[in-house]
Amino acid sequence: MTTDILHDNPLLDFSGLPRFDSLTPEHVQPAISKLLADCRALVDLLTSDQVTASWATFAAPLADGFEELSRAWGVVVHVHSVNDIPAWRDAYNQMLPEVSRFYAEVGQNLKLFAKYKSISESEEYASLSEPRRRIVDHEVRDFRLAGAELPEDRKPRFQAIAEELAQLSAKFSENLLDATNAFAEVVTDEAELQGLPDDARQAAREAAAKEGKDGWKFTLHMPSYLPVLQYADSRRLRAALYRAYATRAAEFGAPEMDNTPLIRRILELRREEAELLGYASFAEVSLVPKMAESVPQVLDFLRDLAVKARPFAERDIADLRAFARKELGIDEMEAWDVAYVSEKLLQARYAFSEQEVKQYFTEDRVLAGLFRVIETLFGVCLKPDSAPTWHEDVRFFRIETPTGELVGQFYLDLYARETKRSGAWMDEARGRRRRRTASLAAETDTIQTPIAYLNCNFSRPVGERDGKPRPATFTHDEVITLFHETGHGLHHLLTRVDELGVAGIHGVEWDAVELPSQFMENYCWEWSVLPGMTAHVDTGEPLPRALFDKMLAAKNFLSGMHMLRQIEFSLFDLRLHSDFDPTGDRSVLDLLAEVRREVAVIVPPAWHRFPNTFLHIFAGGYGAGYYSYKWAEVLSADCDGAFEAAGNAFDPLTGKRFLDEILSVGGSRPAIDNFRAFRGRDPQVDALLRHSGMITA
Repeated sequence: MTTDILHDNPLLDFSGLPRFDSLTPEHVQPAISKLLADCRALVDLLTSDQVTASWATFAAPLADGFEELSRAWGVVVHVHSVNDIPAWRDAYNQMLPEVSRFYAEVGQNLKLFAKYKSISESEEYASLSEPRRRIVDHEVRDFRLAGAELPEDRKPRFQAIAEELAQLSAKFSENLLDATNAFAEVVTDEAELQGLPDDARQAAREAAAKEGKDGWKFTLHMPSYLPVLQYADSRRLRAALYRAYATRAAEFGAPEMDNTPLIRRILELRREEAELLGYASFAEVSLVPKMAESVPQVLDFLRDLAVKARPFAERDIADLRAFARKELGIDEMEAWDVAYVSEKLLQARYAFSEQEVKQYFTEDRVLAGLFRVIETLFGVCLKPDSAPTWHEDVRFFRIETPTGELVGQFYLDLYARETKRSGAWMDEARGRRRRRTASLAAETDTIQTPIAYLNCNFSRPVGERDGKPRPATFTHDEVITLFHETGHGLHHLLTRVDELGVAGIHGVEWDAVELPSQFMENYCWEWSVLPGMTAHVDTGEPLPRALFDKMLAAKNFLSGMHMLRQIEFSLFDLRLHSDFDPTGDRSVLDLLAEVRREVAVIVPPAWHRFPNTFLHIFAGGYGAGYYSYKWAEVLSADCDGAFEAAGNAFDPLTGKRFLDEILSVGGSRPAIDNFRAFRGRDPQVDALLRHSGMITA
């Protein structure tokens, strides 16, 4: 590899922030190839007989060397997610097999495994700090899960499975994005727009005009799709968009974008992987590093919640159907009517609409309110900062101590784009760690501060006011999403652990990762917060107390239905990875229908292809782990109960304890120990049921 190819390659510059302003797809192959070669050389060095198995001589240098590859590849993965243009997709997919192969090789390297086992069995182990012991324990566990103890003749097959799964997951995500972008409905009859909010109309008008078309263009991206389903009086328009959305990446569209064969292949490979490791199912493998102890335990947890939620869900659906018949003239409520009828019933029952509320949640005021919550709870300061970004919409911020010491930084990418994958997520650009640098003068310690990406898919500003662009406005649900992702970010950014392997979100059990994110959602319902983070888009007035009271009264509107929906997804995922045979005659849709017969109160049309769009479990790391949302919601609701008991959502002592015992310790000790240290006992499900309006205090 020549010096010219690598000269000033942004992916090889680890001196500061990622250089998104100078990064191109052409940088990916040479940089990642060099880092892979460097890591392989490091592995050869550290596994030699000359290197003793200790933290200082083996574990620390290995972590140091691998971090650069992780950071550089993380940048590539991130750009592929937020700027999925053909050149970046090609660059990512070119190196994905190479990166997957490397990590599979590492996971099966018996010499590395032996060194970690040697540390775990040595006298040194007892003298290591708790975070370092956790890292060693996790490494030994993860080597076993990566096939290190497999017979040599089976390791190539295990490695091939890992490579193919990585490629299939990437293809699943790309197909979904492409299928989402492939559909558009251009409306030329303005009568079909009745009921739609002005901002949704304006955005659709601008989208059509951008392509030189008359009328209004609607797409399957959330800022365009949801307002149609929720507000459009035109049942034809709602049905058209619903069907297109429900059949994305399926056999109804272009064959090259059909995720159906990918789903079966992913399940086959995961099952084969589990069998190679000696487990009965992939679900059992998935649970090894989680809080939950067994598949039956999780199934019992979900089914118990379903039993408790079902009476409320049945009442919810009966109310919707009765209202649809009596007030809207819809004798048979179809799937594309549910969001519309729900909004109409909400307005009738509580005398407000989500669109009315949206006008108060202007972008800058929401961010100011969010930052104020963080500053008040955790004693830090948030400020605008500057950095190269991947798109002009992206903003950058820093978190400091009250004395001005840098704690961490984060990028905020709020708006939907055609080149950006759907949903909302947090990822890391860099983790916290202590770096030791030797010089001629002395050895010095410095703290590498963490950096996070916060990504959403909200509507961008549309229209003008007084000759200037109107600010973006967010629905209350979108505000909740922003607080949720920021909770993940805080888990990463406010860590005080100096060992990268368990700092922030690293090393945290997957079914506990959602605790901080769901905890932060509670502050979207605090009256002391809302006046300071709302300003009407036209008048500048804060949210009126009377309107907030209506929102609060409606907080658990249809909560039974919503809970059963999440349980349906969780049961489907867990059973798909535990008792479903992907090589048998029964289809994935057959299993989904069986799950729905058990728990659902709303059954979508037979042509609905939900599995083909289930990004979380097929491309998002949640395979056999989607139950984590409900599991962690129990933890977060119970943690919020500590503030309720203190009588103050911003109680300083409770806030400090949450920071000290949950956020700052990350994965340096078991999540259940974190919870017990904060709450003083084991978690109780009653808090979740109370938050959902299913039991009273």
